[in-house]
Amino acid sequence: MSKEVTRTRCTWAENDPLMQAYHDEEWGKPEYDSRALWEKLMLDGFQAGLSWLIILRKRDAFRKAFRNFDPKKVARFTEADVTRLLEDSGIVRSRAKIEATINGARIFLEMEAAGEDFSTFVWKMAGGKPIRNKWKGMGDVPAKTELSEEISKTLKKRGFKFVGPTIVYAWMQACGIVDDHTAGCFRSGKSK
Repeated sequence: MSKEVTRTRCTWAENDPLMQAYHDEEWGKPEYDSRALWEKLMLDGFQAGLSWLIILRKRDAFRKAFRNFDPKKVARFTEADVTRLLEDSGIVRSRAKIEATINGARIFLEMEAAGEDFSTFVWKMAGGKPIRNKWKGMGDVPAKTELSEEISKTLKKRGFKFVGPTIVYAWMQACGIVDDHTAGCFRSGKSK
């Protein structure tokens, strides 16, 4: 008879199996792949005004709808694609967010064509390595920081949309740019 291991997690992930798996396997792990960083930024943009659980439940549909978030494919989307996406009940059907994602793909490719790697661009602003915070509880975790405000401004100057400082901070947490696992969480301090 096997004994089930009980893990202490950040409180936001305690009550839903999908959120638990996301917390345990993805959230806060440093991401260095440019395409994956861009995908996560676009998904966090879709989250604006919604819960992350909604986006997580729709993530597979988003990936299908946006051609696995391949910037080269998304950048070629036309008005017909926007119409198709607005009719796709599997995703968040917001014209502004859909158009922001298409535009974001074009910006990503412009950066790439200019010799700028998105991952290098992002991680350089963050100091090149994960920022490990030591919050006691979720009430101590800020919604935004000076760094998320700075990154937000820089992304906006590039033309990205839905990249306010709060969205950017949530993205920084998801991508492991900051390690915000709280005290007592089995993942606290384990980002590499």
